[in-house]
Amino acid sequence: MRNRALQKLDMLLGNWTLTLSNAWFLDSLDTQLRGAATIEWLGDAFVVLRSDLEGDRAWDFVIGRSDPHETYTALYHDKRGVCRVFQMTSERGQWKLAREDTDFYQRFVADVEADRISGRWEMSEDQGRNWRTDFDLTFQRVTQGN
Repeated sequence: MRNRALQKLDMLLGNWTLTLSNAWFLDSLDTQLRGAATIEWLGDAFVVLRSDLEGDRAWDFVIGRSDPHETYTALYHDKRGVCRVFQMTSERGQWKLAREDTDFYQRFVADVEADRISGRWEMSEDQGRNWRTDFDLTFQRVTQGN
């Protein structure tokens, strides 16, 4: 049986095109990387996001929930072998991921519409006092999930 609280993530399910832009680490802020993402159920207890972008950039998230704490947690892994844990919220058309680790703080803030997710990754190297844009990430829906 699916967790009712996780079912509110159904709005994210489906196949998406991705556009990464405004990235400080690319040759130019005007450079865009294209790719794709799939967000789907993993059994009845988790939602998984799998992505792939040009330039051998790809990452996965597995999203779960702690009922007693009423919180979502997202486990992250990318092709570099990096693993991270993010706290996640999804409310009133906003999707947020955040981590506050010793190496740096990081957050993703996105507006979720029926067929588009417009988000921005940010980072802070001073425990959240100052933030800078890492990159913008746009999802455009190709097909609806189930």
